[in-house]
Amino acid sequence: MNWKQLLSAKRWGYEARIPNDQFDARSEFQRDYDRLVFSSPFRRLQNKTQVFPLPGAVFVHNRLTHSLEVASVGRSLGRLFYNLMKQQNPDLDSEYPFLQEVGNIVSAACLSHDLGNPAFGHSGEAAISSFFTEGKGQDYQKEMTEEEWADLTHFEGNANALRILTHPFNGKDGKGFALTYATLASIVKYPCAAIDGHVKGNHHRKKYGFFDSEKEAFEKIVTELGLEKDPTNPRGYLRHPLVYLVEAADDICYNIIDLEDAHHLKILSYEEVEELLLPLCGGGGLRGRLAGLADSGSRVELLRAKAINTLINGCAGVFARNQDKFLAGTFEKPLMDALDSQIVAQMERIEEISVKRIYNAPTVVQIEIAGFKVMNALLEEFIPAYLKADKGHFDKKIVAMIPQQFHTDRTDTYSKIRAVLDYVSGMTDIYAVDLYRKMKGISIPSL
Repeated sequence: MNWKQLLSAKRWGYEARIPNDQFDARSEFQRDYDRLVFSSPFRRLQNKTQVFPLPGAVFVHNRLTHSLEVASVGRSLGRLFYNLMKQQNPDLDSEYPFLQEVGNIVSAACLSHDLGNPAFGHSGEAAISSFFTEGKGQDYQKEMTEEEWADLTHFEGNANALRILTHPFNGKDGKGFALTYATLASIVKYPCAAIDGHVKGNHHRKKYGFFDSEKEAFEKIVTELGLEKDPTNPRGYLRHPLVYLVEAADDICYNIIDLEDAHHLKILSYEEVEELLLPLCGGGGLRGRLAGLADSGSRVELLRAKAINTLINGCAGVFARNQDKFLAGTFEKPLMDALDSQIVAQMERIEEISVKRIYNAPTVVQIEIAGFKVMNALLEEFIPAYLKADKGHFDKKIVAMIPQQFHTDRTDTYSKIRAVLDYVSGMTDIYAVDLYRKMKGISIPSL
């Protein structure tokens, strides 16, 4: 793989148009970022759970604030990488004109990396999958291919993001978001189909990156950017190198910022957070600054900022030093796992504490259980009603609740289920709970 082809500014749906940034205020990749910011799926992230239940008296991160922070870190990673490469090669811009745009590409990809996540975080993904593996959805297996069934039984937010960005939804622009090919490729963490994913020890196949319905779309991206075949999977591909920066930005943010939220919610004390973050902050001069801050929240913010800075610099350095491996597709682990051994050990400690004290905190577990029940119940109502050829009175009423943009003219079972999942997975936590209550008669809409 090579940067000249990988950093294509060709735009999805407008392949024949020749980009010309000379007289524009924004580059093609900055346009990607702006299109995402102004989009409905991005706005809906405001009411989707990140880890903790959506705010009561204390504000915590949701999917939108998380995505904005990941995009900020991603831009820094891309810019630092470019600066390091520029130091080594002063003629870099003439040889690779778009390499200076890496920060903008990564930032846009980071902004969209969670667009496909359903309500209630990973619990929502599990609810959709279990509907087909354990629930009433099991009956549909005989009506679809093995590849299609693998999509449904392993619902994946990463793959759903690519669908949202490229699928021609009913009544919407047939070109989807019309993002650049480089940005689209940079969000596909696992460039394989569901049937080939979930392979332990294989970084390209840990999960999967596109549904069977988007297979042709992804292959168009592969052809345009020259992504290479995965030697372990004849039907899969190697990652676009910038995926590693997007992945690192996400890893940096959720590992560090979940600690900040836990402190705000009094799950972790200040002393516990300081013990976890201080080793990542570099040097011993920080204690004096911390002592000068009377507010523990401000001290945590300073620790968070310093820790993130350390991780950004470390990851950008690894990425710059190992260019040959990334372009050859032979770098077999996340950037975070390639940092200094002491940093890696400390991040593992943070992950261990997070699993024990944060991700299994009572409020987190409660929202996961509630979300699982809500999502499963909605699927039990919408999928059978939408699939019935001879719809009864209430089936018609239920189908009428699905907005027209999510309907499909295709008649096969997989496409119809996919249409319902487009609707249900796009719901916010609040909307899903409210709709569940109304459909179950728990609350009655006011007249």
